[in-house]
Amino acid sequence: MLPRLIYSTLLVLLAPVAWIALWWRARNGFSAWQPWAAERFGRYPQPWDADQPIWVHAVSVGEVRAAKPLIQALVLKGQPIILTHLTPTGRAEGQRLLAEEIRLGQVWQQWVPYDLSGSLRRFWRHYNPSLVVLIEREVWPNLVHVACEQSTPVVLASARLSEKSLKQAKWLDRLFGGLLHDTYRALALVLAQSDTDAQRLFEAGATNVQVCGNLKFDMQLPHVAVEAGHHWHEKLARPVVAIASTREGEDKPLIDLIKTRLTGSSEQAQPQLQPQPLYLLIPRHPQRFDEAARLLDATGCRYARWSGLRDDPASADHLASLDVVLGDTMGEMPFFYAAADVAVVGGGFEPHGGQNFIEACAIGTPVIVGPHTHNFAQAVTSALEAGAIVQVSNAHDAFEQVDRWLEAPEQARVVGLAGKSWVANHIGATDRMIQAIDDLNAK
Repeated sequence: MLPRLIYSTLLVLLAPVAWIALWWRARNGFSAWQPWAAERFGRYPQPWDADQPIWVHAVSVGEVRAAKPLIQALVLKGQPIILTHLTPTGRAEGQRLLAEEIRLGQVWQQWVPYDLSGSLRRFWRHYNPSLVVLIEREVWPNLVHVACEQSTPVVLASARLSEKSLKQAKWLDRLFGGLLHDTYRALALVLAQSDTDAQRLFEAGATNVQVCGNLKFDMQLPHVAVEAGHHWHEKLARPVVAIASTREGEDKPLIDLIKTRLTGSSEQAQPQLQPQPLYLLIPRHPQRFDEAARLLDATGCRYARWSGLRDDPASADHLASLDVVLGDTMGEMPFFYAAADVAVVGGGFEPHGGQNFIEACAIGTPVIVGPHTHNFAQAVTSALEAGAIVQVSNAHDAFEQVDRWLEAPEQARVVGLAGKSWVANHIGATDRMIQAIDDLNAK
């Protein structure tokens, strides 16, 4: 009781600092976060008169994409869903991916309440969910405590826990008297991505742990977007390199390497591929699109924003004169991966933990990732064993591998096919999770 009281008090005291930090990070996009929205405090103007829902929490874009097949499977069973998010990009992605379910009144979106007991109790009084499903690692002490108060089981689905996160959890337990250990122990069911994740989650305090796999393997690729990407590539008649999901600190060195290859000016002679590749630079977060544009301006690269090219019939001629296309839209990654001969997936060239590369593998695009991939450790290990990806030590080595594949496309094709096969062999997490949830409800 005392550790949770101390934790809750600190949350209240530090909230203004967090809002200031959020304002600084988001700048012009701060209002999109709606940090003072009534629903973040568990207040809702409209009464809830539908059946008792399942609450699914997917914090941001990656978790929303992972949760989609699970949400759709629950909807097919006749379950109404309250879907909550922390970030505006997550909320927008949910609106896009689940547009039909939202239109039909099967899924309702809200901001997640702050992890304060009062906010969460008001949420329960309003919606009274029959089950809570948290995606990947969103375990919050007061949320789990209030759920237990209300006798609502909490499931952590597609759960993962890196070695670094486990060490942080143990450190916080020493600071807060075992608060996180007790929180994990209170979870009704933990559906882990891998054996390694299951062991770490058990060490963190979880008891009922099952290995069900990673929901990201069960995504359904949008056929129209993939076919459009292939067709776009064919019309372009030059190699395409997708540099996707770049994070803070990654764009500048990657853009500098692009410029080096375009000019051939370097201490080491760089290959001059003919025709020269078109590079697709796709930052992970929309608030960084303008920053990437400024970096491209500084190098003198000839570039255009995808938002200005996408619907322009004359863009085919314009593309012939470009070095880089800046992907400044959301939800079009399947198109970009399908349009590419090679994909360099960011998030791992700085210590961010990596980004999801499974989608590119599913399309059959050969993938290169950086060294810092602890958020996808099991997937990276498995993909490397299957020959489905190549992992490199730095951005320079990534471009060296790109050059080798563009010069020897048959080698790239072998890796792409291995990626498709690897993904196909890991499908089925959604069905296993639905069965585990059904078994939990039957008890």
